[in-house]
Amino acid sequence: MPKTLALIHTTKLFLTGDPIFQQLCAELLPDVQITNILDDSLLPHCMAEQRVTPALTRRMCSYVAAAEMAGADVVLSLCSSLGPTIDVARKMVSIPVIKIDDAHTEKAVCDARRIGVLATVASTLRPTVTLIYEMAEMHDKSVEVEEVLVEGAFDALMAGNREAHDALVLEAAAGLAPKVDLLLFAQASMTRLAARVHEVTGLSVLTSPRPAIEYVRRVLDEGGRR
Repeated sequence: MPKTLALIHTTKLFLTGDPIFQQLCAELLPDVQITNILDDSLLPHCMAEQRVTPALTRRMCSYVAAAEMAGADVVLSLCSSLGPTIDVARKMVSIPVIKIDDAHTEKAVCDARRIGVLATVASTLRPTVTLIYEMAEMHDKSVEVEEVLVEGAFDALMAGNREAHDALVLEAAAGLAPKVDLLLFAQASMTRLAARVHEVTGLSVLTSPRPAIEYVRRVLDEGGRR
């Protein structure tokens, strides 16, 4: 019987607009069955509250538990903003539960001391930066984090105006680059801009989708050890 990966979505973007996770799963997990769980009200609620509330945590935990009950071998949460809910959900199930940012934040800590974090949603900044410092502590490293919120970019993307989104991100990256050794995108929705940002800044740009799916592959191959 094939292994099953449950993807928890808080936006329709990766199901209807950007096929990056479908492509990566086809490439890296061809033998794995994919189950998609979508609640596109979670992220708007988090953005409105500007924090992860107990109610949001309970809801995300219910989806993780449902994934386990449905037979998932691994769960991957695709929402950076709701990363803190996964810390709670992990205690409720017996299967590995992975945050979208686990792998690329760890790589950032291993590769650089001055890390620049770019986000287009305010609620993603704190969970991402906190995770970077957690990874640094785990690796016994000292890091400095510079963070930039690209105001208006996510709204433009959700309205279908990719050109405006891209221009804002590129401008912000160019301004942040002189202060850091490496750039990290706090959201998977920015991934397709990595090559262009690298060209503009000359810096390595870390994105979350491929490292996350590669991490899932390793967890499955190692028998479910996260």
